[in-house]
Amino acid sequence: MPETADAASSPVLEITGARATVRLNRPKHLNRLQAEDLGELMKLFDRIEADPAIRVLVLTGTGRAFSAGYDLNSVAERAVSANEQQSAGSAFEVVVNRLEDLGVPTICRLNGGVYGGSTDLALACDFRIGVDTAEMFMPAARLGLHYYKSGIQRYVTRLGVDNAKKLFLTAQKISAPEMLRIGYLTDMVPEESLDEEVDKLAAVLAGNAPNAMRGMKRAINEFARGELDELAADQRHRDSMRGDEIKEGIRAFAEKRPPRF
Repeated sequence: MPETADAASSPVLEITGARATVRLNRPKHLNRLQAEDLGELMKLFDRIEADPAIRVLVLTGTGRAFSAGYDLNSVAERAVSANEQQSAGSAFEVVVNRLEDLGVPTICRLNGGVYGGSTDLALACDFRIGVDTAEMFMPAARLGLHYYKSGIQRYVTRLGVDNAKKLFLTAQKISAPEMLRIGYLTDMVPEESLDEEVDKLAAVLAGNAPNAMRGMKRAINEFARGELDELAADQRHRDSMRGDEIKEGIRAFAEKRPPRF
């Protein structure tokens, strides 16, 4: 995928057909997120979700890392402040939760290392395809930080209790093969194959029924949190049985052609 040589900036949005790509763009600082980046990400997520032509989102970084997480200077400022205010973690948590609940399917293109809060940002995506030289670590225990609860919940529900304990409590770095083994990576590929694999998965997702995917993604996330809205999920199922998507899907299957949703 093309990467800019321009000066560092807030996240960049690129739209190509049914695919939106959001790229973290502070490569000299390993795409460390600043306070202003959080608001920009929220705006971009809203724009993507409001555009019915966009069927899939790819989140990635510029340069040799995906992201070094949230700016620790901002965390430090709040730690020594005499006035209680929204913590950096709280602001970051809102953004990550928004990404997890985005209606379109999401792919994290892990072009390199992922550290700190950005491990949760990637985990909030539906799929994570990473290069075989990637690495990750969660340094909260070294920093004296109790991580926000939805981030811990994501680690536990996605990776299991034992892996969540290992990553949070030891604060040890793990390599791409271990990330794949514990389920953090959906797929691990050589650097030269990264774009091909991301493109392949994005094309599959963009070609599936958007309303059906949106509803099932919501149900899966609710199941994972133990807060399924059963009536709403049942209603979405019933509606889908009478909707345009299933009519086109069955017609395409009978005609032996790709569906046109």
